[in-house]
Amino acid sequence: MRSQRLVDLLAVVALVLLALSAYLTWSTADPGSGRPAVSFTGYSVTRAPVTLALASLVAVVVTKLAGTALRRVLSALVLLMGVAAVGVALQVRPDLQELGRLRPELSQAVTDTVALSTGPAPWLALAGGVALVAAGLTGLATAHRWRRPTRRYERDPAATPADQWKAIDAGEDPTI
Repeated sequence: MRSQRLVDLLAVVALVLLALSAYLTWSTADPGSGRPAVSFTGYSVTRAPVTLALASLVAVVVTKLAGTALRRVLSALVLLMGVAAVGVALQVRPDLQELGRLRPELSQAVTDTVALSTGPAPWLALAGGVALVAAGLTGLATAHRWRRPTRRYERDPAATPADQWKAIDAGEDPTI
């Protein structure tokens, strides 16, 4: 598999994993005493994974149009966004006070004990962040071997405007 396609595939996998982490259960709070448990999706806890995934996907798409130097800069940005996604997945664990602000029925004034548990979403966010890190590293290492954007419709920079008019008068297309 070519490295450019590998970066594309890793970016799409990261987008899917990070988007899933936003819509699956990030944490569950059980207030006890017969009250129903409250589930928090990843998007209600943090919006960072989805934002990082979309920004990374845009950066990977722009690499198709860029030269080697800009591809390396964009790959470094994808790498940094992957590191940020891994950091969010490992560090964002809402505590009881934060969940009490999101849902008043979980505040300590209403209930004595709340059992917190973590859902599968942080693990998906972690996997998506690792995929972004891999895409960024692959892009940094192989950006010089990627195909360049097509030059078919660009005019010859050595041709003068007079040469181009002469080509048009002769019935030729100077852009080919």
